Amino acid sequence: MSVRNILVAFNGSETALSALKYAAALAGDIAHVTALLAYSTHETVDSRAAWVPAKARKIIAEANAEILTEIETRFDAARDALGLGSRLHFERAPGRVDMVLSQTARNYDLLVVGQDLSEEVDTHVILHPDRIALLSGRPVLIIPEGYEADAIRQHAVVAWDGGRAAARALSDGLSLLQGKGRVTVLTVGQTTETLPVPDVVRHLERHDVVATHEQIAADPGIARALLAYCREQAPSLLIMGAYEHSKFREDFLGGVTARVLRDTPVPVLLSH
Repeated sequence: MSVRNILVAFNGSETALSALKYAAALAGDIAHVTALLAYSTHETVDSRAAWVPAKARKIIAEANAEILTEIETRFDAARDALGLGSRLHFERAPGRVDMVLSQTARNYDLLVVGQDLSEEVDTHVILHPDRIALLSGRPVLIIPEGYEADAIRQHAVVAWDGGRAAARALSDGLSLLQGKGRVTVLTVGQTTETLPVPDVVRHLERHDVVATHEQIAADPGIARALLAYCREQAPSLLIMGAYEHSKFREDFLGGVTARVLRDTPVPVLLSH
């Protein structure tokens, strides 16, 4: 898949700015980038209720509008430095934020979002990358706050466990792997005897991606092992499948996906 049409979830946060800059670097001289401000219209207090004075309704409406205007102003301030010209677009869309982004992403090659740092943004524009990956059917690229986009093509890691989600992530990430200086197929706590890793390496080679295999111990757990590897090796991209088990089970027990997304120091391409 050639990446020509990129969607960015833009809610004005620092992580959203990092995601926008990364998407612009990824776009190069070809792709279009659309920044989408998805926002909720839900109100804790129904301002349309009969008992709410007209003056109060006006104040609430103006406050909500001001939040969105400030976010768009922040986008405009970053526009020129991105260097995309007419290939950079901005849109607003009301609704349930995760659902709006998931549905819109189906018309794009890739959705780029910032890490979920909910405490930093207004509740009307909070988004959840892991939920979006489950709902959208498209690959979601999560960018840590402040990540330098110029490291985009140095070293990629494919977290491989032989599962359906990992296979989907590998397929979705092929276009991002092509042209990488170095690609590692990483297994955690499993060996080539239990996984067809040579087949994966050969598959990548047939797509002009030269890869090597590396195995690490699943100690003190898969998520922590992955995060420790990323901190030590500093790859420019981690590709992994999302929620091989149900999201409810992973949320309840504590899953690999949520832990990696919360603490990752590097961009993560997530597919389900």
